Amino acid sequence: MADMQYYEILTAGLPDKLSIARLVYGVSWTAAVLSDGRTGVAMHTIGESRPRLFTTLIGLPLCEAGKAVFSWNMEEAGEALAAINAYYNHPGCGFVRQEVKTLDGIDLAGRTVGMIGHMIGHSNITEELLRPAKNVYIMDREPKPGDYPDSACEYFLPSCDLVIITGSAAINKTLPRLLELSRNAEVVLAGPSVTCKPSLLELGIRRLNARVITDPEPMLLAIPEKRMSINAWSVPAQIGE
Repeated sequence: MADMQYYEILTAGLPDKLSIARLVYGVSWTAAVLSDGRTGVAMHTIGESRPRLFTTLIGLPLCEAGKAVFSWNMEEAGEALAAINAYYNHPGCGFVRQEVKTLDGIDLAGRTVGMIGHMIGHSNITEELLRPAKNVYIMDREPKPGDYPDSACEYFLPSCDLVIITGSAAINKTLPRLLELSRNAEVVLAGPSVTCKPSLLELGIRRLNARVITDPEPMLLAIPEKRMSINAWSVPAQIGE
């Protein structure tokens, strides 16, 4: 398969002095709480056809639990990514700019845009914002009317000059191939599953637009009750140009 360097960067340097204290599951999101209280989220991704690498991530040092992001058990990989995001995407982290919209400062006029994941109405992306683009190809694993299935990535991405990728692609392991197909394009990763780790930009990504959890307790209560609104308890955080 495509190069796994993205995951190697994610897991490099995770500390052994922090551990996973708690995991919370919902229909849309998985949240992880570290032993120092930092909290992160990632998309809840269904798929347990393969056995877990660890019986549970709870109690494991973060440096160990983070390795589960390589897992082909999608539930476990989502737990690991939420824990990694808890470590990197937190209030006060000095390398991110907060309250920055996904496409601020990016001119879409006349461009061919590929969007992996139907993000219209999410991550501050609207139909009106995309209107100046010459072409917009939206590709999703569960396509809505007008979308293309995700298999269309192989055909459309090489011709795009701007590609917006949902951070959840890191969980299902499609992200390395998406980055490879988008190597001639400007690439933006967007959504609550994105990790704001500066060294990821070395892979040719222009911008990482994630979320920083600012009010974890009500969020942790809301996730299992299916009334999770990530915007209510977080702010956008971004690194890159």
